[in-house]
Amino acid sequence: MDKAEFYREARDDVDGPLHGLRVLDVTTVWSGPMANCVLADLGADVIRVELPGGRGQPPPEIPGTGLSWFHQTVNRNKRGICLDLRQPPARRVFLALVATADLVVENFRPGTLDGWGVGYQDCRAVKRDIVVVSISGWGQFGPAAARRGYDPVVQAESGWMALNGGRGDDPVKAPTFLADDMAGLHGAIAALAALRHRDRTGEGQHVDVAMLDALLYSSNGYLTLAATGAAPRRLGDETEFVVPSNAYDCADGRVYLVVALDRQWRALAETMGCPRLARAPGFARNDERRANRDEVNRLVAQWCRERPVAEVLAALERAGVVAGQVRELADVAADPHIRERDMLQQTVLWNGTRAPLVGPAAKFARTPTRVRMGAPAPGQHTDEVLAEIGIGADERGALHAAGATGSPTAPAGGAAGGG
Repeated sequence: MDKAEFYREARDDVDGPLHGLRVLDVTTVWSGPMANCVLADLGADVIRVELPGGRGQPPPEIPGTGLSWFHQTVNRNKRGICLDLRQPPARRVFLALVATADLVVENFRPGTLDGWGVGYQDCRAVKRDIVVVSISGWGQFGPAAARRGYDPVVQAESGWMALNGGRGDDPVKAPTFLADDMAGLHGAIAALAALRHRDRTGEGQHVDVAMLDALLYSSNGYLTLAATGAAPRRLGDETEFVVPSNAYDCADGRVYLVVALDRQWRALAETMGCPRLARAPGFARNDERRANRDEVNRLVAQWCRERPVAEVLAALERAGVVAGQVRELADVAADPHIRERDMLQQTVLWNGTRAPLVGPAAKFARTPTRVRMGAPAPGQHTDEVLAEIGIGADERGALHAAGATGSPTAPAGGAAGGG
């Protein structure tokens, strides 16, 4: 199937399958913004609510833009307003917005929004069927609920780091925001499930997503093994369950190959010029290869080392053995397949510059999704959004003067979107 055929029945009058859904994004850092990024990419009208002057984004900037990669990546496709929720006038505005919304997503420490008068019960008082998703490090209840939590700390305490790293080496954290990302994805999924229940019954609810729980849910059942005395080992690039499954040096790079089936091993043995190993004791069955993994790895490594990556991959493809090159991200960014899949989309940012932002993962044949705009400037849409709920220019001016809202930032040159 080609791209045009897949999208032959695509609509162009909606932003995605969640078109018409309104979400209030009261989040910081990554986990909460990621949940809302998923919803925004799917077409929801996500209104990002920031405290005036509260944004701080880590370096580096996207070259040539002067803007943060962090903010642009996780807050694209959103409108942005500033409200100091600690002030009564801003709280009243926020609750007026809640009355127009389907969903609120927040990721402050448990109890913070309650203390500001904008927690779940406050939101429910103005809209009975509102769904509020709360993302935190450790959850809304439990002995650790009040603790602060950042992604690397959750990776450490979840046991995930203990699984990552080479044999005999120290535990290593993931290079990406793994706990944040998983909590964000579970937050988005849970929000949609709660909204489905609301549509069916008229009932809203409070949803609790802990980064710890999300990471444990995604640990492939290893927590069960650990609880029953069979904790998995740290194996680096290898897997516990099939052999060979490893990264191997080639003459000009590296490849990763996986032999999941005994027939694939037989094909690999033929390809390596070792047909006798196809059914030899210690090699024929996966349980034998697992017990003999060092020798299996030695033989495969020797064969790969003498050949360039392209030759190895071509031979393995002919043999039906699954393999791929170990690539740098710069190589991935230049891959025509990645471009055809729209995983990099040139996007106009709020200051008029452009950047290739990472595109949505899921493709919808009828309701396509895309990066419609970059992330908003601080307070870029405050006046626009407040006007939508009937707050006139004089009242908006009074809110600005009182410090309840930030000073709006206008996009450069009328550029679409935010950043």
